[in-house]
Amino acid sequence: MARVGGVPRPGRFDRLRLILSLDPLRDRDRIFRLLATYEFPWDFARALQIALFRTYAVPSIGRLLDRTGEFTRRPRKRIDDTALLLYEILHHGVDDRRGQQAIRHLNGIHGLYPISDDDHRYTLATFVVMPVRWIGSYGWRRLHPREVLAITHTMRGMGEQMGIPAIPETYAEFERLLDDYERRHFAFDPAARRVALATLEMYIAGVPRPLAG
Repeated sequence: MARVGGVPRPGRFDRLRLILSLDPLRDRDRIFRLLATYEFPWDFARALQIALFRTYAVPSIGRLLDRTGEFTRRPRKRIDDTALLLYEILHHGVDDRRGQQAIRHLNGIHGLYPISDDDHRYTLATFVVMPVRWIGSYGWRRLHPREVLAITHTMRGMGEQMGIPAIPETYAEFERLLDDYERRHFAFDPAARRVALATLEMYIAGVPRPLAG
């Protein structure tokens, strides 16, 4: 740890050294929190927004979201609700009581609709792959393989608690699932477009006008 005027100051890579001292399987949730809350908070927020946005391009998902009306009538509330549930799960951990309560609540919402296991697996894959790809392209440093392993197993744990079957075992398998699913299912759909435009308008509303384009 660097010192300024005799006072300890966190060094740029101190947190990475802490992460690498942890076990990526046993300490997966702690590593995920350190990454999402301290190392790359802005990047994780953007990556998860993009992950959500990508699911609209799968017609079965986009049409369902349009049919519920939640994303077109009040997208801010729907996205904030999703973010709060994910925060509870990922901040407290998938094995923690509060994390499990949030997962049960998420399952209760999803249980109201006919969502296929394939769509569940694909959505989970976006939450694994998009943060890794975003940080790889735009983050202030690249993720260490042990960090990618921790992200993968935190999300695997969430998927298992949600009862999603046949979850990929490795990051490479998640990446392959995502790319194959998008290649086979991505298609234009008017209902999905309505959801996408409502979400985009909400995102742009918080951007200064000169930058909104």
